[in-house]
Amino acid sequence: MGEFEKSISFDGRDIRLKIGLLAPQAGGSVLIESGDTTVLVSATRSSAREGIDFLPLTVDYEERLYAAGRIPGGILRREGRPPERAILTSRLIDRPLRPLFPSWLRDDLQVVAYTLSMDEQVPPDVLAVTGASIATLIAQIPFYGPMAAVRVGLVGDDFIINPTYAETESGDLDLIVAGSPDGVIMVEAGANQLPERDIIEAIEFGYEAVQDLIQAQLDLIEEMGLMIVTEEPPEVDKSLENFISDRATDEIKKILAQFDLHKSTRDTALDAVKDTIATAIEELPETDPIRVAATENAKALGNTFKSLTKQLMRRQIVEENIRVDGRKLDQVRPVSCQVGILPKRVHGTGLFNRGLTQVLSTCTLGTPGDAQNLPDDLQTEQAKRYLHHYNFPPFSVGETRPLRAPGRREIGHGALAERSLLPVLPPKEEFPYVIRIVSEVLSSNGSTSMGSVCGSTLSLMDAGVPISKPVSGAAMGLIKEGDEIRVLTDIQGIEDFLGDMDFKVAGTDSGITALQMDMKISGLSLETIALAVQQAKEARLHILGKMLAVIEQPRDEMSSYAPRLLSIKIDPDMIGLVIGPGGKTIKGITEETGAKIDIEDNGTVTISAVDESRARRARNIIQGMTRKLNEGDVYVGRVNRIIPIGAFVEFLPGKEGMIHISQLADYRVGKVEDEVAVGDEVIIKVREIDSKGRINLTRLGIHPEQAAAAREAASR
Repeated sequence: MGEFEKSISFDGRDIRLKIGLLAPQAGGSVLIESGDTTVLVSATRSSAREGIDFLPLTVDYEERLYAAGRIPGGILRREGRPPERAILTSRLIDRPLRPLFPSWLRDDLQVVAYTLSMDEQVPPDVLAVTGASIATLIAQIPFYGPMAAVRVGLVGDDFIINPTYAETESGDLDLIVAGSPDGVIMVEAGANQLPERDIIEAIEFGYEAVQDLIQAQLDLIEEMGLMIVTEEPPEVDKSLENFISDRATDEIKKILAQFDLHKSTRDTALDAVKDTIATAIEELPETDPIRVAATENAKALGNTFKSLTKQLMRRQIVEENIRVDGRKLDQVRPVSCQVGILPKRVHGTGLFNRGLTQVLSTCTLGTPGDAQNLPDDLQTEQAKRYLHHYNFPPFSVGETRPLRAPGRREIGHGALAERSLLPVLPPKEEFPYVIRIVSEVLSSNGSTSMGSVCGSTLSLMDAGVPISKPVSGAAMGLIKEGDEIRVLTDIQGIEDFLGDMDFKVAGTDSGITALQMDMKISGLSLETIALAVQQAKEARLHILGKMLAVIEQPRDEMSSYAPRLLSIKIDPDMIGLVIGPGGKTIKGITEETGAKIDIEDNGTVTISAVDESRARRARNIIQGMTRKLNEGDVYVGRVNRIIPIGAFVEFLPGKEGMIHISQLADYRVGKVEDEVAVGDEVIIKVREIDSKGRINLTRLGIHPEQAAAAREAASR
């Protein structure tokens, strides 16, 4: 295969494709570039492993710091575990790619994307998504593509395709649209409370650009003399499927029609039907084709039974507009909320229940020093002051398995909930706390990520965080049978597992803050997406009403165990003075007051302590050390020591000057001790600051009003 190149333009920004230059032994590879950002994406297929009954697709996105001309930190000076943003990009590639492979494909597939070069204008993630489609087509893997993705930004009143980092950050929208020839297949967005109509228009705007990228891929494949591979599925013996259908259909229908069944009861009843069929198969002669098929593939019975259950459940929804639990298509499960259920040592708590889904979210308030320093990656952000962590223990679904570190799913769900709440958090200048939310999924039956959004909002308000508006969220589902489409509100576990869409929408009563749509089919029309977005709004507002019935607004007071923060600004040139040699000065202030002190490069000093008086003491010390003195300023001071020619007085924390014996009184003083003693409180005025920085004080010429003002200032 020779080398091929192609270029596509969007609003003056080019996307360049280069084939055949790198990775010649990969199944297929492409170098996709825009600006100085270059991503190498490969797709490789290997033989199926025995016993696999799912698509073993692995997607990895890797960042190399040489792409930005940097050397990694740490002892090894090489890249280590992928940072969270790289994991999220891996998921971003996987989600629109996976539904486009045939359901029967069992070969091992791996897509690997490397960012080889990156500028500060062009994000590499959407390039990697499109590159994955091109690499898959070139690798001649069975694929219902092409697929492509673009980012949509909102600058002023105008949508733009593939905005720069700066344009995205300054705008009110960061939306990624991925699509196939059949329609939209994935949406990922963060928004600043944008109305539903704006989101729908943005998706439509993005999908138009996606179609241009799809056509470019079709043209490229034709130029290369390749075909899009759509292999025929392997022939399957239908005898086992018919055997199970004949014996189980009526029983499954009866179970699905019992709308008041608890999830566990329904699962037990379905398992009993499956066990009855397993017994019937075992009673067949050993040479019977049905028994042979079930014996050769231990998962054949379970998979076929699951497929039949899915088919019957979907038919019930499409034909009768009735769901498994008896709800209408647009009905939300029963919702209940609680706040403050844990002692106030936990700064804020929110418990959110929707059906069998239960999420406990906790809010912890920390100091600026608690901000997360981000690991080496190619992004410009260095620290995070808002963190959302999502945990999904096995008991939440009644299972047992070892507890492990958070996986891609946990990281993805936490990031979605984090994004949902970012637009309503107070700015750092008004609320300098670092905020950490932890959402513990205690019971799961669908849409735990949106449950985390609701629980987190409750915990923030319980903690007294002055959010601008409360946020709620709902997950929408879809059943598509031929031309028949049903959009489901607030999907539960079985509807997620057996349905065609998982569309999560979060927002306030003013608009959307985040959304995420994933498909199990090859695309969805814009009309159906618009219907789902509008239906989700009704669900969000319903849920929001239940939340506000429990807590209407953020609490006026924070937990007594939350740190109290005081913030002052000093001259950046004074930072070294406050820190002292080897940190000696700042450590001394911390030991003396018990307060924690964080200093930023711009001179912002944040002082924290659970006891506010300790924070004030530390603040006063730092203000005293860094205050610019003027001749004539009047202070209240305390005599620290006496020498024959005068007395040394500390009049500000860390500030000391000397009153010469001649300045102690307006008459001749014989001995310093005749006028003052160590420990005496005195009113002094700055008389002079000499060329060496020494401060000379006086007790003379102080007006009574100046003295009164000094005493009042000292008492604060």
